[in-house]
Amino acid sequence: MDELLTPEQRDFKYRAREVAEKYVRPQAAQLDRDGKYPYEIMEKIIEYGLMGVWVPKEYGGKGYGVLELCLIIEELSKACGGVGVGYAVNALGSFPIMIGGNEEQKNTYLRDVATGKKFIAFCLSEKESGSDAGSLKTAAARDGDHYIINGDKKWTTNGNAAELYSVFANTNLEKGTRGITAFLVEKGWDGFVIGKEEDKMGIRCVPVHETHFRNCKVPVGNMLGKEGMGFMLAMATLDRARPGVAAQALGLAQGALDLALDYATKRKQFGQNLISFQALQFMFADHATEIEAARQLVYASARAVDSGAKSFSKISAMAKLFASDVAMKVTTDAVQVFGGYGYLRDFPIEKYMRDAKITQIYEGTNQIQRLVIARNLIKEMAK
Repeated sequence: MDELLTPEQRDFKYRAREVAEKYVRPQAAQLDRDGKYPYEIMEKIIEYGLMGVWVPKEYGGKGYGVLELCLIIEELSKACGGVGVGYAVNALGSFPIMIGGNEEQKNTYLRDVATGKKFIAFCLSEKESGSDAGSLKTAAARDGDHYIINGDKKWTTNGNAAELYSVFANTNLEKGTRGITAFLVEKGWDGFVIGKEEDKMGIRCVPVHETHFRNCKVPVGNMLGKEGMGFMLAMATLDRARPGVAAQALGLAQGALDLALDYATKRKQFGQNLISFQALQFMFADHATEIEAARQLVYASARAVDSGAKSFSKISAMAKLFASDVAMKVTTDAVQVFGGYGYLRDFPIEKYMRDAKITQIYEGTNQIQRLVIARNLIKEMAK
């Protein structure tokens, strides 16, 4: 329902759609096979003025918000979920700077991300600290004008493609979550090592790496906020970023439905097109309804973030939960519509199912989203 968007929002959406159709879709299968980062496509995204839409103008961005970000992610993900998240993770990585950074950090690092000079990654999860983000063991100790970071991070999306990393480390292990502090680390600094690249089921064109800190020296001036504020900063970041994951899931669901509908109008069985069978008509009707419901929830969550509301944790979790579950359902059913062809890599549909699965897992599993929603409901009841 594009008429409900502002002219500026429609412009961002249509520019993203042009990039997706002209540059992403023709390369999506090859990017998936090769597992190579789409540098040329990212250059087109920058060229079309889509990078940094979520960053204020005074720091080199376009001065818009999470809704505009989601519109772009949705369109890119219709063509390739990997490209969608490769773009979106720059928002995830830069939100800590927007929320907790000082003016010098914003003018330097946020400007670099907003203009596309540097890509950024988000280093929170560890091998033993995924859903339980507060149990991370990476440690940072003050040493004069620096912090010395030691530890290992897992699932760093944008991995070796990034030049800048938002890193969360524990400056006081005895305090648990209240001991976690956030830092900005640059690629190439002594003691910072890009480790193993993961061999993933989906979103294969985006590098996901282990990242290692071996007596990595980080200037005190690169601490975001104050000591002990890192966990709050990470959770606030995820609340703002989850509509983006939901938008990726939404784009994948819509893209899969579009392909399945097109196939069903052309494929004949028992003397008629598949679309003539009522069973498929009803399935498509359900899919379209669920996708539209997801879209409205995604847009509502993004608008809540942009409104400056005091709390939007619940609706962000709802959007991520619902949209990703819809995406998994729609993409799996779409493979079924294609029948045996749906199981072949000669056809694009199986990639949508593989790409969709991760949206139920990263930036908080859907089980964690249900926990977030439930805890918010309990708080509301107690008021």
